[in-house]
Amino acid sequence: MKQVQVVQTAANFEREKLLHPFGFKGGYLTELWQVAAKMMSESGHMAIGLATQSVLYGDADLFAQSSEATGNSLMFVLMNKALQHVRETRFSTPIDLLEAILPQVCVDAQLVTGRKDVNINFVYNALVSVDNAAWLLYAAENGFQDFEQMIPATYRPALASRNKQVGILYQVSYNMPIQQLKQAAENGYFLFKIKTGAPGSQEEMLQKDMERLTQIHGALKDVRTDRTSHGKVWYTLDANARYEKKETLMRYLDHARRIGAFDQILFYEEPLVETNDEEVHDVGIRIAADESAHDEGAAVRRIEQGYGAIVLKGIAKTLSLTLRIAKSAHDRNVPCLCADLTVNPILVDWHKNIAARLIPFPGIDMALMETNGDSNYVNWAQMSANHPYANAHWTRRIRGAFELGDDFYEKSGGIFVPPSQYAALFEQKL
Repeated sequence: MKQVQVVQTAANFEREKLLHPFGFKGGYLTELWQVAAKMMSESGHMAIGLATQSVLYGDADLFAQSSEATGNSLMFVLMNKALQHVRETRFSTPIDLLEAILPQVCVDAQLVTGRKDVNINFVYNALVSVDNAAWLLYAAENGFQDFEQMIPATYRPALASRNKQVGILYQVSYNMPIQQLKQAAENGYFLFKIKTGAPGSQEEMLQKDMERLTQIHGALKDVRTDRTSHGKVWYTLDANARYEKKETLMRYLDHARRIGAFDQILFYEEPLVETNDEEVHDVGIRIAADESAHDEGAAVRRIEQGYGAIVLKGIAKTLSLTLRIAKSAHDRNVPCLCADLTVNPILVDWHKNIAARLIPFPGIDMALMETNGDSNYVNWAQMSANHPYANAHWTRRIRGAFELGDDFYEKSGGIFVPPSQYAALFEQKL
């Protein structure tokens, strides 16, 4: 592999408004910043990497203690700090680059935010555009033409499948109207990702979560689909690490049993706070790790504690880290899926490149990914029109899934085509 040296960098962003306040982790988003990082190597290759910033996902405490714009500004500043370190670091692969700069970026994060306990996911989110640009530059330097070529050989077994379908997890936020949920079911969605961990104390949270499940199940329990083996829709749940104790989780699951929803739960994503190390072998359903799977070691610890799936977030934690986590899970025969960060349409296909190559998820016989931008962005239609393959069959949501053919794999979801909308943010050439 060629050694890559970045000699110039630049960064910019666009603010995209959301249709309505988007609630999770006990808070609400009203906009998301779309960040672009541009790099030029000493050999003259250029690349633009994209990211969607989500401070609420990255560090809910920091989000709560500052304005939304302030939190986004801090993450953008941190991304620019990371670009400085990239210019000082020659690398063979982006994975090597991330490993080299991460310690200093973590120090920068503490200085930028004024918090010694800033969550590592805030740092990873700030690095996504940097990492994506590094991958595209690495591919250009080495003459790689597609996603599979670009991935180093040691990580390819974890991404060796070629799924024809990727089921879409339709996200149900705290305040989504039930009528919108019913409409999604009528449109063919069969996987509903229900946000739990409502705002308030632990007891208030639990009561709200149980009431919300009763409401949702009442609307969806009689829906029938030919996409699942039992003919009913699946629920997945996501508390974003809001439950402090396993006992509270068990009370929620007992409620699910009482109302007849339990057998439709495919898995529960990151129910417990990240510091909770209670084993979950005995909860009765598959538990998936997301925020707490900071790296390979953390993912393995969760697997040892009984977590039966790993949620990959290449669009939140960098592709480089995601490959390492996916390999750790694959080596232990633990299934993976991909979850969203309400990213833009181009990043949906960055992530789809990962999801499409995962082993089909147990109980559903297809790969899984969440994507919810179409339900949340004011300007989603225009953002989608700016996708380099806006009219491709594989960009469409068809009865709750993406249908993938050879064209998707040949074009790698369009990630190698320069994104004109975001390239326009850079008025001067590097």
